[in-house]
Amino acid sequence: MSAFTNESSRELVNGVDLSVDFAGIRAPNPFWLASAPPTDKAYNVVRAYEAGWGGVVWKTLGEDPPAVNVSSRYSAHFGKNREVLGFNNIELITDRSLAINLREITEVKQAWPGRALIVSLMVPCEEASWRHILPLVEATGADGIELNLGCPHGMPERGMGAAVGQNPELIERVTRWCKQYYSKPVIVKLTPNITDIRAPAQAALRGGADAVSLINTINSITSLDLDAMVARPTVGSQSTHGGYCGSAVKPIALNMVAEIARDAPTRSLPISGIGGVSNWRDAAEFMALGAGSVQVCTAAMLHGFRIVEEMKDGLSRWMAEKGYGSIAAFSGKAVANTTDWKHLDMNFKSVAHIDQDKCIQCGRCYIACEDTSHQSIAKLVDASGARRYEVIEEECVGCNLCQITCPVQDCISMLPQQTGRPYMSWEEDPRNPFRKRAVSAT
Repeated sequence: MSAFTNESSRELVNGVDLSVDFAGIRAPNPFWLASAPPTDKAYNVVRAYEAGWGGVVWKTLGEDPPAVNVSSRYSAHFGKNREVLGFNNIELITDRSLAINLREITEVKQAWPGRALIVSLMVPCEEASWRHILPLVEATGADGIELNLGCPHGMPERGMGAAVGQNPELIERVTRWCKQYYSKPVIVKLTPNITDIRAPAQAALRGGADAVSLINTINSITSLDLDAMVARPTVGSQSTHGGYCGSAVKPIALNMVAEIARDAPTRSLPISGIGGVSNWRDAAEFMALGAGSVQVCTAAMLHGFRIVEEMKDGLSRWMAEKGYGSIAAFSGKAVANTTDWKHLDMNFKSVAHIDQDKCIQCGRCYIACEDTSHQSIAKLVDASGARRYEVIEEECVGCNLCQITCPVQDCISMLPQQTGRPYMSWEEDPRNPFRKRAVSAT
């Protein structure tokens, strides 16, 4: 059950307050639509607000003349039964004029003052371009801006986008211009097409960014038409790489969010999490790793705007169950438990356990372990020919492969073992040839 309080950026769902204050931008809930086709015009944005979205990042604005897009634009990476695992998009920024976008943003913000409205921007890396467009955006009354510095194509004919997000110097410079010519919160959207996400995040912070959002889409080719010998999506007889998004990129996005959240220079920097948020649990994971809000695109494109109802309901029920009275109560709570490999406990041990009452004797765990792991599952056959699989505990290394391949939920569990040995990191492990030398007391 959901209730708004006088359109005041506060929303109670199942008795839980889902409202957020993200870098000074207030919203009734943390679920925002990301800058993309679903936020390209007032019609879409109003319908999104009516469905219950807490905020919207308006599709990226640029200078006139507007961008020109091609046909077709989308492709997908499919799983079983045509489940969309990843989504590929070669569409550019808005192909509507700047004047039309600015007028609609103004009208929507006036009609919906309690919802967050952020404007995504991409113009050339020239101070004059930013000095011109930022006052126009501020006049709309929007709550803030998001710098699109990572669009995979980067508007190649205009020298923007992908190349900027890979260059910390340019990130810092553009961010500083925005803080100089714009008085409201500035969010910098980071590209994943880079080796170390911490460098651009630090650059954005040096430039004065109020927050970062990540990740933008990943350069990709999803599939090929092997008859025509051309990648998808196909434009005539040619194709190009696009921006990859959807559930497949969530693990990459989570890691990059965590990298920023636990990096000393940026650990206090507000983060808006993007990448494969398809349900409330995905959102909770992003927020537990440091995000203060989440942005959704692919899930809305596949299932429509009303999926936000399930997201709010599920998140609020889970929060009530865990005793979290606000988003801030658990945001970042998992960061302290995320570390580098060298700090993990080398003396911790777990072994697999098969629940024989739930086991269907399919043998998938045995095949996986026997062929590709540590040969620690025994295949037993009784006189009647019935099969039974049991873990050989002394051989089990706790790799989790059997648990992952098992088709029955909770049939295989990983049980911690009492080793009687204290915590020991790799840096202290005598098997490490580069271990820290203990200082002799003598």
